[in-house]
Amino acid sequence: QDALYKSHGGATTWLAMGERLEYQANDVMVWEGHGWVGGDIHKAWFKTEGEYQSDENRLEEFELQALYSKAVRPFWDVQAGIRYDVKPNPSRSYAVIGLQGTAPYWFEIDAAVFLSNKGDLSARFEAEYELRLTQRLFLQPRLELNLAASDDEAIGVGAGLSTAQAGLRLRYEFAREFAPYLGVSWSRAFGETADLANDARRTSFVAGIRFWF
Repeated sequence: QDALYKSHGGATTWLAMGERLEYQANDVMVWEGHGWVGGDIHKAWFKTEGEYQSDENRLEEFELQALYSKAVRPFWDVQAGIRYDVKPNPSRSYAVIGLQGTAPYWFEIDAAVFLSNKGDLSARFEAEYELRLTQRLFLQPRLELNLAASDDEAIGVGAGLSTAQAGLRLRYEFAREFAPYLGVSWSRAFGETADLANDARRTSFVAGIRFWF
């Protein structure tokens, strides 16, 4: 019976992926990764992303998430857990609830709401799409929006649409598990966030790798 259960999708599987590990032309290193372990319905997830200013030898952002994920519809999971921002200072902890999955026309969606230990409510929406140009060459547009319900001046966040990021990356898969890419990244801060930021607009050429195992 156990063997039958596993052969029909009940096995425990896992994945670890470095979605982005890239150098941007303004001397910034950026990473974004995630992983999970579990079955078809229930999974434990981790997510991490951050930014390192290499010319100043300074860690700008460093975020970790630990989440429980449950499949609620084909291609869609509800996720809940915690997020901890090591950087910027002062650090923040958040409760997280989100929705992740594949929308019609194969858009990858990751949307989440965060409630900080200071009582501040914020949200993030990410969307990606992969356009297959050849069997090994992919063009990937990406969009990320961050919103906040109130000001948190200590970490440089203003109410409303705080930041937007967009990117376009051309990836070549030498193997499914390893793919270097080139592209361009654009980011902008808005409103009070822009007033608090040192660099409200940024456009950079990027080079990086995507890998998984």
